[in-house]
Amino acid sequence: MSEELDAETLAFAHRMFDLARDGATVELADYVDAGLPVDLTNDKGDTLLVLAAYHAHPETVAALLARGADHSRTNDRGQTALAAATFRSSSEAVRTLLAAGADPHHGSPSAVQTAQFFDLTEMLTLLTAPTG
Repeated sequence: MSEELDAETLAFAHRMFDLARDGATVELADYVDAGLPVDLTNDKGDTLLVLAAYHAHPETVAALLARGADHSRTNDRGQTALAAATFRSSSEAVRTLLAAGADPHHGSPSAVQTAQFFDLTEMLTLLTAPTG
């Protein structure tokens, strides 16, 4: 049985997703620190982390990861935050996600497959570099 959310709750959730898209790191982090679920997911399965990564906001990505965001979650299309950052050629977000343990081969398409498909050589180099 699914519960319907009231208009005020939906508006608040949409605002949180907008903060992730806009890279409003401090404000979004404050909400998470106050109890907003760090892995809040929209109707397409996108988490705050996926949206921040897709919109190339590495500081927001780092803040969400520091607060326990799950980098391995996939959206309804099987995409991860790492694949989203790769698609947008956000080197800093890719590095941040990799440093947090994100798997470049997870998801469908994975970050590696995304880099290969779109011929993103710099991203592929980052994703396949040996870890030290």
